Amino acid sequence: SLGECFERNAEGMLKNMAIHELALLVSFYDVSVENIESVTADKEFSSMQTLPGPSGKEFTDFDKIKFTIKTKTGKEVSVAADRCGGTDSFATVTDAAGEEVFRYWMPDDEDKATVAKLQAEYPTAMPYFFTQDPDYVTVKERAAKFTATGEEAEGLATIGIAVETLRVAEYLTPTLMEQLK
Repeated sequence: SLGECFERNAEGMLKNMAIHELALLVSFYDVSVENIESVTADKEFSSMQTLPGPSGKEFTDFDKIKFTIKTKTGKEVSVAADRCGGTDSFATVTDAAGEEVFRYWMPDDEDKATVAKLQAEYPTAMPYFFTQDPDYVTVKERAAKFTATGEEAEGLATIGIAVETLRVAEYLTPTLMEQLK
């Protein structure tokens, strides 16, 4: 149930499900707490609920959220996440006129074959583990190589990126919740 999900992920959607997207914003779109000029929730798409978890305690979180951040350096980027949207995800890049110039879907056809194999092998695992399995393998290999050789783990978020990403999530959560009241 969604209440069970809210309790199991009590840190909130932005620090859990959408943290990867926020890390991309910090890494590539100049997003930091100090550089956010504005954040605007898409009230048509977004939904926030207060639900009881299995413990009986109530938890308030987003079941889906979409928002746009504008930075003080002139960048604009949007994120959308839906707890009930399945395991597929996509990213789009638009130009200044709002026209889509690129779209990336996950999982692609190759990933779908891997997902089917892993689902059969591990039927009780969380479904999103399967779509992200190739990425987890890459991250682990790069981190292990760094540990063994000292060679920089290219393409991995640094501790600095991780800290700023958490700061951004902590800034956005109450801001977006207030907008959705």
